[in-house]
Amino acid sequence: MSTPVTTASPSTPAASGRRTRSAPRLRTPRKHSPGRPKRSVLLTVLTGLILVYTVVPLIWLVISATKTQTGLADSPGLWFSHHFALWQNIHDTFTYNDGIFVRWLLNTLLYVVLGAGGATFLAILGGYALAKFDFPGKRGVFAVVIGAVAVPGTALAVPTFLMFSKMGLTDTPWAVIIPSLVSPFGLYLMWVFATEAIPVELLEAARIDGAGEVRTFFQVSLPLLAPGVVTVLLFTTVATWNNYFLPLIMLKNPDWYPLTLGLDAWNSQAQTIGGDVIFNLVITGSLLTIVPLIAAFLLLQKYWQSGLAAGSVKE
Repeated sequence: MSTPVTTASPSTPAASGRRTRSAPRLRTPRKHSPGRPKRSVLLTVLTGLILVYTVVPLIWLVISATKTQTGLADSPGLWFSHHFALWQNIHDTFTYNDGIFVRWLLNTLLYVVLGAGGATFLAILGGYALAKFDFPGKRGVFAVVIGAVAVPGTALAVPTFLMFSKMGLTDTPWAVIIPSLVSPFGLYLMWVFATEAIPVELLEAARIDGAGEVRTFFQVSLPLLAPGVVTVLLFTTVATWNNYFLPLIMLKNPDWYPLTLGLDAWNSQAQTIGGDVIFNLVITGSLLTIVPLIAAFLLLQKYWQSGLAAGSVKE
């Protein structure tokens, strides 16, 4: 007579304990809080290297502007000399050679106001038209704009010089202003910004109310384009302010030099026989040259950051 075999029921404590010990424990993933950014050591190191690469030359420029010509050679590059000569260097920069630095500064402002200002206005008109109007050949225009963005300005400098030479415009301010009016990147940026910033329903409502296209643009669309306008204006201003190669091949008269070309002429004096060695004035002039750009970026930071972010997020 066989004896019945009793098996432990799964509900018994012994079986439950064996099953619990044999089952693997799964590690719960750590949840990331949306409001707390992730930390990356590699990204932090790369950002630190970029910061050092950007800030150290600026620190050297500020410190060197406080030194005399002799102090530049007798003191470390990243530390001050015994004689603090910043204010004297600024005075000498503005008064050297009958105040030619002031003339170069006014020339640069002229090129920026007419060149960068005109380029911004044309980019606004072109970008708005491409974003809100349909016309034959729009895809071709888009291809031309993208291709123009990829072409460096130096590649067009020689053909531009030959064209302006036949027109008799070389060695005049127009040889710098007219080429500065074309900004393919500014046009593309305004195109993208106008596409996202101006609702089509708002334009249709203005047209239904009887507003013409010009009035609709200036009273309805243009206020909405303010961040994009500031962004394009800053980019064109920096490009025109720092323009060196185009004035170099277009201008011969020092009276029409911008700051970039004028400071290079001062720097080259040390290589000529009997020329004045004024590296302290070159450094001080370089510092004075970048101060307006830094101030513009800091004052308009809110606008150009929102302008760059436009179009990056789809609703």
